[in-house]
Parts: sequence; structure tokens; C-alpha cells
Amino acid sequence: MPLQVCGYSWQQTPTAVFLSLPLRGVCARDADVFCTENYLKVNFPPFLFEAFLYAPIDDGSSKAKIGNDAIVFTLHKKEAVMWESLSVSGVDKEMMQRIREKSILQAQERAKEATEAKATARREDQKYTLNVMMKIEEEERKQIEDMKENERRKATKELEAWKEHQRKAGGQEGAQGEEKACCREKPAGERRKSEQKSLRGSWTWRPRAAAGRNSENIFSEKLEEAHVPAPREAGSIEVSFTPRAFPTALRESQAAWEEEWLHKQAQAQKVLNADDVPEFRDLKEEEKSPEWLKEKGNKLFATENYLAAVNAYSLAIRLNNKLPLLYLNRAACHLKLRNLHKAIEDSSKGYRTTKLHLGLIQPTPLYKVMLRRFGM
Repeated sequence: MPLQVCGYSWQQTPTAVFLSLPLRGVCARDADVFCTENYLKVNFPPFLFEAFLYAPIDDGSSKAKIGNDAIVFTLHKKEAVMWESLSVSGVDKEMMQRIREKSILQAQERAKEATEAKATARREDQKYTLNVMMKIEEEERKQIEDMKENERRKATKELEAWKEHQRKAGGQEGAQGEEKACCREKPAGERRKSEQKSLRGSWTWRPRAAAGRNSENIFSEKLEEAHVPAPREAGSIEVSFTPRAFPTALRESQAAWEEEWLHKQAQAQKVLNADDVPEFRDLKEEEKSPEWLKEKGNKLFATENYLAAVNAYSLAIRLNNKLPLLYLNRAACHLKLRNLHKAIEDSSKGYRTTKLHLGLIQPTPLYKVMLRRFGM
């Protein structure tokens, strides 16, 4: 509970009250002052000072000065009368509470009014600033428009002067053109006479130069300048290129490989015309090669897709039935699929194609089956 301060002194005049309150060793920055027209409170823990003033004061013009371990208040009275005491006597607790609450409400209303006044002043300042900026921008815009108008007028004048100059120049050129046209319309005889007269008037005797490199003839020079060759006749040049099966340019380093590939393709076409078979219609040109189909079958066999591998090897055999490796690979696929009869048949065809003696090859279970079947 705070301690009430009683050791204070006060003096008065008809218009003001001077109150001196000791701080009792408390730091000045810890003091909290609250003042209204009928109530004064100073809180500096652990001390508290309250005064329910005898008469109303002007809290707006009143002042408090903190320093030298004391607070000095200068309270201006609203009415110029002498007070009998600083505080009102005979005040009970309920009346004190009502005065405190009333003072707090007055302080809140005053703070609210001050905040609204500040906001209003700020808005007015912003509005004034905006109006000033708008005026400045309007003046700058007018200056820019005036400059544009002056430049436009200047450009218009220059354009009119240029047009007038062109009109005068065009008139002079027209007059010269008419004179030239009149000269062209003269008869050939008159022109020849005028030329002869001009030659006679301008001719002067000169020593004849020796015939050689430096000899000159003004008439031949005029004739050469007047002679202009006729333009060439339009024509077209046909260029034929050697037909080539490959889309790339011919290179000597790949000529042998290309010839071999073309030879194999020709043999495959002789064996079977791929365009007549429905299975080959959707394939590209490079996919119609037995070697390509064999590699495709090997990849499918590695991924354990044996049915697709059988189809690839079968297409390759239809293109070229002279490759024993195709039969052997297809036999391996049939063996994986447990088609033993087809495996034996393909192995036999592969053996017949190579015409190798089975004794030269290391015996395997597949070869032993073939031996038993063919009695070798």
C-alpha cells in the first residue's frame, strides 16, 4: 500500500497556486503526475500524493517542474478568489471515488479530442500539400503544353517555307524542261546547223599530235560515251544432280560401306518384296534390314520378351533366309518357350545353312538332340 505524503507546502495569489512537493529520495523520472481541474495526483513509489482541489483550475495552462528533489506546481485558477485550503474538507470515500472517476473520464475525453484534433490537422496538412502539388503539376503541364505549341508552330512555319521553296524550284525545273522539249522538237537539219555553228565558234587550231598512245580524238570519245551496249537477254540454266539413295553427302571414306549396304538391300529385295507384305508396310527403310531386326530380337531376348523376339527373327528370316544365326536365335527363343519341336526344326535349318559338321563343334544338349533326330 502506498504511503501518503503530508510534508508539502503551498502558497497562493488571487490567480495562481504554488505547490511544492518533496520527492523524498525518489528518482524524478519515476514520478507520474495526473492533473485535472478538480483533482491532482502524484505517484512516485512507494509514495502517493492526492489533492481534491478547493476550486477548479485551468489544467491546460498549469505547469509542473521536477528537479532538486522536489516537484513545483504552478496551478492557474479559473476564478480569481482566495482559497481557504488546498483540498476540500469533509470529503468521504464515495465522493473521492466519484471525483477520481470523473477526472479519469475527463482526461480520456480530452485525450480523445486531442487525438482527433491531431488527425484533423494532419488531414488538413495533407490536403493542403496535395492542393499545392496539384497546382505545381498543373503549372508544369501548362508550361509543357506551351512549349509543344511553340514547337508545333515553329515546325509548321518551317514546313510552309520548305513547301514554298520546293514550289519555286519546281517551277524553275518545269521551265527548263519546256526549253529542253522545244529543243528536242527542232528538226534534225536545224540541230545539225546549230551544232556546226557551235563547233565553228569554239574551234581553235592546235598542232596535230603524233599518232600513238597519247593521240586524242574528241569526236571518237563522244561516240564512245554515247554508245551503250544492250542489256543481256534473260535465260535459265538447268543443273542436274546424280541420283543418290542416301540423304547425306557422298564421302569416299564411307563409299565401301554404302555399296555393301546397297548390295545387301538389293539381295533382300530379290528374296522378298517388302512392300507387298503387310508386316513391312509400317516399317521404315532402315527397319527393313535383317541385321536391324536381328539386333532388335537380341534386345527383346535380353528383356525376356521371347514372343516378340520370335516375331523379329521371323521377319528377318523372311528378308534373308541365308543367315544361320537367325535360325539359331529363334531356336533359343522356342526353347525358352518350351516349343521343343520348333526349336529342333530351327536348329536343323541353321545347321543345314552353315553346312558345318557337328563333330567340329563342342557338343551341347541341343546338338545331341539334333544328332539323335537326324542320325548323325
